[in-house]
Order: sequence, then structure tokens, then C-alpha cells
Amino acid sequence: MTPDFEPADTHVAQRLAALTGETDESVILAVALAVRALRAGSVCVDLRAAAGEFGTDADTWLAAVRASPLIGPPAVLHLFGDLLYLDRYWREEQQVCDDALALLAAQPPGPTPEVARLFPDGFDEQRAAAKLALAQGLTVLTGGPGTGKTTTVARLLALLAEQAALAGRASPRIALAAPTGKAAARLQEAVRAEVDRLDPVDRARLTGLPATTLHRLLGALPNTSSRFRHHRGNRLPHDVIVVDEASMVSLTMMARLLEAVRPQTRLLLVGDPDQLASVEAGAVLADLVDGLGADRVAALHTSHRFGESIGALATAIRDGDADGALEVLAAGGPHIAWTPSCDALRDVLLPHALRLREAALLGDAPGATSVLDEHRLLCAHRHGPFGVTHWNRQVQRWLTEATGDPMWSVWYAGRPVLVTANDYGLKLYNGDTGVTVATPEGLRVAIGAASFSTGRLTEVDTMHAMTIHKSQGSQADEVTVLLPSEDSRLLTRELFYTAVTRAKRAVRVVGSAAEVRAAIDRQAVRATGLGPRLRR
Repeated sequence: MTPDFEPADTHVAQRLAALTGETDESVILAVALAVRALRAGSVCVDLRAAAGEFGTDADTWLAAVRASPLIGPPAVLHLFGDLLYLDRYWREEQQVCDDALALLAAQPPGPTPEVARLFPDGFDEQRAAAKLALAQGLTVLTGGPGTGKTTTVARLLALLAEQAALAGRASPRIALAAPTGKAAARLQEAVRAEVDRLDPVDRARLTGLPATTLHRLLGALPNTSSRFRHHRGNRLPHDVIVVDEASMVSLTMMARLLEAVRPQTRLLLVGDPDQLASVEAGAVLADLVDGLGADRVAALHTSHRFGESIGALATAIRDGDADGALEVLAAGGPHIAWTPSCDALRDVLLPHALRLREAALLGDAPGATSVLDEHRLLCAHRHGPFGVTHWNRQVQRWLTEATGDPMWSVWYAGRPVLVTANDYGLKLYNGDTGVTVATPEGLRVAIGAASFSTGRLTEVDTMHAMTIHKSQGSQADEVTVLLPSEDSRLLTRELFYTAVTRAKRAVRVVGSAAEVRAAIDRQAVRATGLGPRLRR
């Protein structure tokens, strides 16, 4: 066994072998690799690719696995070509494939409204996307930041409401959802802002439209994170479901969503397939884009958000053009800054923390929240010299030096916080952010429009810095991206692209040219079979 196996990997493999009477060490190794792959985000392991790692003949290894009692019946393992799966993930991937193709083939009822009314000249890409969405039950809408995904969603919802009216039906029941609370809040705010720009008759048909997390939409059950109140025997009641930030949705969650969607429901999956995939196993959005092909995916390409320099940097990273990215960084400008070392971070982080503290001491919750969203320090790691824990402590030390107030307590005015777990009782969700503010009643934490006593919040972290993974679904005016050393396994193109595209106005990259190049050259490839299954 190689050094990067966890005890659980080998324990599961040995236990399954013992239960089925399997004694071939090469098969036990294959099972351990399948378990290890899940920790890395893959849903299976490519045994032919792995054979070189262990000096094993791939054909002999695959033959041994095919002959194993673990293949069943009953099946503990499954082979799909050279890909080896544990049973659960094999079933979930096949289910996602079957349900996605069934929705895609559904013929939506009703007359087709005039698309050009809501997508006039100048909305060419969005108009093409809307026409595709009107013609099929499942639509995958992709595009980078600022390409008009939210505009397309809002206007498409208006078209679907018009279609229902033309057919004499009631307005469609619409659900807006996202993987995290922060992403759901952003989706709700953005869609409502776009709806407010529409004609009065369209606005009247699209009143309210609250957004929620996928867990809450499906009906979270106690003591399980993989089963929900809504399922194939108790479908969701909605006519239209929009899921934003779909790149963050794992295979298991997508399986639970698709089995809960009624056959006649319109499902719109929105996201950027070039961003980081879900923390859990799977890369479903990227697989759907790959498997369905250009003719069945609504893709937006033209960004209207970034200044030219940030857009050029994001594009170079996405396309794997390290030379181009380094040219953009070296050129600099009002929206791009690049420094090879961490020495300059004090001059960036301390002033921001002091402004946050000042607003918090004044009891100005809206002002403190606004300051919080001015800047984010994004790190790849949680621990170590390039990690969130280190930089949160460093900023607190700088605050003590600058103010003379020692911060002995966990809670202090100006402490930014990140919610790390859903709390349905408090209506707080993983990814929500807030600021600790001084009030006449003592310290309270402002999160959105709500305020909480510090004693009620247990699942929160300090957020002078946050991980790039946690930043998905959020934005800040200015973003500082702290790259780890070039040998870090987390340093990938998808990670770098996700971090840079969190910025609205300015990006600062902290890292050497070698680290920038390593990030862009290394892709986070996940082993899955969904794309090939969809193409069958």
C-alpha cells in the first residue's frame, strides 16, 4: 500500500474482502483505491491509469477484479470499462444519468411565447439559451461570472410564467435553490433585482421568489445527510426549479434532487463548470456539460462584469495559459496587483480590520457589513503558514498591536464570522457571514438583516481570512488570493480560477511566478463515468 492511504481505506477493503472470501491482494488494493478516490472527490478509480502507479499490468489487474466475488451477485463493486466503483456511487451515477436524460427528453407543454420580447437585440447569447430552455425539461446554463446567467434566469422565468398564462394555467410554482445559504441569499437578491427591471405584468407574475438551500428545499431529515423528505415517492410540488452554483452540487445531492423532481417539472441547473467542484464526491455540472454536448447545453461566454484586466486573468487561468496570466499580472493596473511574498499583507489586512472594528464599536451593523464585503483574503489551506488559521491569528495580533486592546476573548467588536453549519432554527446556513457589533445590550452578531447574541452561535469561525472552497457562492469588492507553495496538492487551476472570480472590482495575487504557473498547469481531475454514460 502507498503512504497516502488512510487507515479507513485499507480497513474497508479488508473487511469487504473478508465478507466475500476474496484473497487476491491486487483486488483488495483496487477496493482500497476506490475508497481513497472518494476522499479526493472522485466517484470511482481508473484502474488502467492507476496500474502505472503500482507497477501492475492493467489487463491482468482488471481481469482479477472482474473474476472477484466482490463483483457479485450481490454486487459490492462495479466495473464500467476501466472504472471501478463502490456499489452506492455506481447506482447514484446511473440514476443521475437516467433521470437527466428523461427530463431532457420531456416535451414542455403550452404555446411558445415570443422570446424576443424579453431578449431583444444585444441579448443574443441569452436569447439562444432561453430558446433551448423552452424546448426541453432540463437545461444546463453555464457561464463565468458576469456573463448574464442571473439575467437569463429572471427573464426565462418571466417567459415561463407568460407561457402558463397563454395556456390558461396558473402562474408556475417556482423554487430557487443553491447549495449554501450564502449562495441562496445571493441568488434571491440577484433574481429579485432583475425581476424589478421587467415590465409590470412580468413583475406581477414573479412576486416573492424566495431562495433556499437544497437541503431545505428537499426537506432535511434528522440523523442523515443523504436522505430527504422529498424523493421519488413524494415529489417536489414545483413547476420550475432553478439551482444556482450547480458546480458545488455533489453526485449524491444531485441524485436526491433529480429523483424528487416531477417528470413535467422544468429544471434549470446554473453554474460555472470551470470552478471548483463539490467538496464531496462528483463533478456533476462538468460531467453534464461534457456528456450532453454543445447542442444541448446553454452556454454564455461574454462577461460584462469584470474590467478588462481581471477578465483577461480569469480567462487565461481557465484556458490553462500560464504565460498569458503572468503577463496580465506583471502589467498590473488599477484592478490587478501582484506580489511574490506575504510581506505586504499587513498593509492590506490591518486597515480593513481597523475599519471593521471602528464601525462595530459604533454599533453600525449595516456599515460594518458593508466594510466586511469590501475585501476577502482567500487561502487554499486551513492550516500552516498559508492557511486560514494562521492569518486569522495574525490579523488579531496586528489589531492588538495597533489598538493596545488585548483580545483575550473569542468574541470582540469587529470580529468577522463565517457560519460553518446549517441551523434551521435560527435560519442560518453554512456559508453565511456576519460581524460582531457592540450594542447597549452587549456584543451581538449581525448576519444579514438579523442580529444574534454571541451565546447562540456555536458553529462559526473567525473570518479575517477564509478558504477558497468556502468562498464559492460569494463575492467581495476586492479579493486577495494567497497561493500556497507550488508542491501543495490543493494548488490547482480550478482553485485559482474560483478565487480570482470572487472579485467584483480588484484582485491581488500573492505568490511567486512558479506558484502561479503550478496552479494553472495542474488541473483537479476527478474520475467519473457520468459523461460517457450520457453519451451512450
